[in-house]
Amino acid sequence: MKKIFVGMSGGVDSSVAAALLQRDGYEVTGVYMKNWTQDVGGIECSWQQDLSDAQSVAARLDIPFEIFDFETEYRERVVEYMVAEYEAGLTPNPDIMCNQEVKFKLFLETALARGADGIATGHYARTRNGQLYAGVDESKDQSYFLYRVSMAALRQSLFPLGEMQKSEVRRLAAELELATAAKPDSQGICFIGEVSIKEFLQQYIDTTPGPIKHIDGRVLGQHEGAALYTIGQRHGLDVGGALLDAKLGGGLPLYVVSKDMASNTVYVTENLTALMQDELTIDNLHWIDTIPQPDHPYLVRTRHRGQLIPSHFTDLAKARAQLKLSEPERALTAGQSAVIYTETDQGLKVIGGGVIAALSG
Repeated sequence: MKKIFVGMSGGVDSSVAAALLQRDGYEVTGVYMKNWTQDVGGIECSWQQDLSDAQSVAARLDIPFEIFDFETEYRERVVEYMVAEYEAGLTPNPDIMCNQEVKFKLFLETALARGADGIATGHYARTRNGQLYAGVDESKDQSYFLYRVSMAALRQSLFPLGEMQKSEVRRLAAELELATAAKPDSQGICFIGEVSIKEFLQQYIDTTPGPIKHIDGRVLGQHEGAALYTIGQRHGLDVGGALLDAKLGGGLPLYVVSKDMASNTVYVTENLTALMQDELTIDNLHWIDTIPQPDHPYLVRTRHRGQLIPSHFTDLAKARAQLKLSEPERALTAGQSAVIYTETDQGLKVIGGGVIAALSG
């Protein structure tokens, strides 16, 4: 590949990715994907500042710069999916869907149509011959979010930061005097910015207050809408002091353990063992190139930056698969992804994964 379109979000990572590719002799074009421009919950969307920062970096590097407007597609493929999943009582991961449908599909297709040989992003991950590997910086590794990217797309994608530590990226950005060198990392929803999931959903979901019940059946308080709560959630329940009795252990924190969307009920418990599961079912499967083998040892990660847990498949059908974990994991959440890894001489290799469906334990 010689001509590379780099997705430049206005952050330090994609800025340095573009700089590294230019240094290595690639013909680089910077591209800002305009995916979301709407203010949410009274918080101003940062897209104009992000665009300005990306343009500034492109000017500093003296590379061509373009804007790809994907706002309609992003709303249809990512936002509507996310809202529908929450309405169904699930907890989806919009960043994974964004990578699958926008960055490594729509952006890639558009770049190739415009004459590019491939694309690049600032993800902390590695790819070799269409295989996906975890990034060297374990604290920043983003391979979890990329497990649904196709092998064909991976063959046409570059991750210049995959072998780097975040500290190196910051240092290089400062040396190159890039405008994004000291810019804080985004902590919000993919492309939406510094907005909490709750604030965002309240703009798009009609919520109805309902009971918060202890798993023993007692009503402890009222929630703002079951869709706004997720398994394992502790904060924001507003039922403090509800368990101030000897039977349940006064003062212990409460956690969401389940939701009944039909009755609009959120169930809580102070017993952490009720949140532990050592089996899970995943569906909507995606394997990058090789279908895993039953009873073969793998590592599974059930949330970004979650621990890697030794596991094996007890059932591996075409549409669904069942995993047995070597140790119980806390707050496995339907709608989130379970990503499967295996250890190789090249490092942690992503096999693929699926969406957590039904839980048992």
